[in-house]
Amino acid sequence: MQRRKLLGSGAVALGAAVGASVLNSCTIRRQESISSVSLPNVRWRMATSWPHSLDTIYGGALTICQRVYELSGGRFSIKPYAAGEIVPGLEVLDAVQAGSVECGHTASYYYDGKNPAFAFGTSVPFGLTAQQQNSWLYEAGGNDLINRLYSDFGVISFPAGNTGAQMGGWFKRQLDGLNSLQGLKMRIPSLGGKVMAELGVNVQVLPGGEIYLALDRGVIDAAEFTGPYDDEKLGLFRAAQFYYYPGWWEPGPTLSSLVNQKIWTKLPKEYKEIFTTACFEANLTMLSRYDNLNGSALQRLLKSGAKVVPYSIDILDAAQDASLQLFSDFSVKDQDFKKIFYQWQQFRKEVSAWNRINEFSFASFSYS
Repeated sequence: MQRRKLLGSGAVALGAAVGASVLNSCTIRRQESISSVSLPNVRWRMATSWPHSLDTIYGGALTICQRVYELSGGRFSIKPYAAGEIVPGLEVLDAVQAGSVECGHTASYYYDGKNPAFAFGTSVPFGLTAQQQNSWLYEAGGNDLINRLYSDFGVISFPAGNTGAQMGGWFKRQLDGLNSLQGLKMRIPSLGGKVMAELGVNVQVLPGGEIYLALDRGVIDAAEFTGPYDDEKLGLFRAAQFYYYPGWWEPGPTLSSLVNQKIWTKLPKEYKEIFTTACFEANLTMLSRYDNLNGSALQRLLKSGAKVVPYSIDILDAAQDASLQLFSDFSVKDQDFKKIFYQWQQFRKEVSAWNRINEFSFASFSYS
C-alpha cells in the first residue's frame, strides 16, 4: 500500500497541476459570464467535522469557500465553521439535512450508522488508493451511487478532499501479535472500527479534536486519525509512542462536501458550476498538500522518539479476512450496500489488475 500510495499521489499531483491550469483559464470565462448577467448575492454557512488546528483537512473547506468567492466575484460566499462552532463534528450530515446550514465538509463514513454503504463514499478496509478512489467516484459512477444514498436524506455530495493512504494509529504499548488486540480500547471509526471489533478491540468513535485528551488520560489505549502531519498537530505522539502502519482501513479516503438538496436546486446554474469546480479543486489540492507535508512531519516525529512499527502479518491477515466477511454480511442484510459493493468490487478488480502491471511493478523495483 505504501508503494502504491507513492505512485498514486504523484499522478494525482500531476493531475492537480494540469487541473489548476484548466481552472485558471476557466476562471476568466466564468468571471466574464458572471459579469454579463445579473446574479443574486448568496450567503451560505458550512459546518465541518474538523478543528481549526488541522489546517490541511480543514483547509479543504477553506479552499471551497475561497474559490467560490473568487470565481463568483464575491456574489456567492460561504463561511466555514470548525467542529463544535455550530454542531459537533459528527453531526454535519444532520445539520445539512435539516437546513440548519446550507452545506458541510465531512467524511461520509461517519454516518454509516444511518446506512453502512456510506462507507464507500470515504474508504473501506483494504479498498481503493486515492487515485483509484478518484477514478471510481469521477469516472466509474461511484459518486452517482453515493448520491443515491444521500437523496434519502435530502442531500447531495461532492468529493472534496483526500488524505492519501493513512497510518495505522498510535499505541501506548507495542503489539505482540493478534492476541494483544483483545480488550484494547481504540479510537477508529466506520468499517475499520467494525473489523477491529471483530478482532477483539473495544472501539471508540471520537472527533479529531477530542482524540488527544482521551489518549493522554488513558480513556483509550490507541487512536488513529490520518497521517504524520495531522497526528503531529493533534499531539498524539506525546500520548503514545508506537506508530503503526499501514492504515489498511483507509488506503485512500475521500472527504465530502454536502449540500442541502432543496437549497441546491434554488442555486443559479452559474453558482452550481462554481461550487462543483471548487470542490474538485479542493479534492486535488488536499492530497497534494498532504503528500508534501507528511514526509517532513514523519522525520520530526521520529526525532521526537516515535517508533514506527509495521502491523504483524497475522493481524493483517485476520483484518483482511474479517473485512471480506463484513462485506459479505452487509451485502446480505442491506440492498444498498450490496448494489454499491458489487459495482465497486468489479471496478477494483479491473483497476488492480492494471495497477499491478503499470504501478506496482515500477514501485517494487524503484522503491526497494
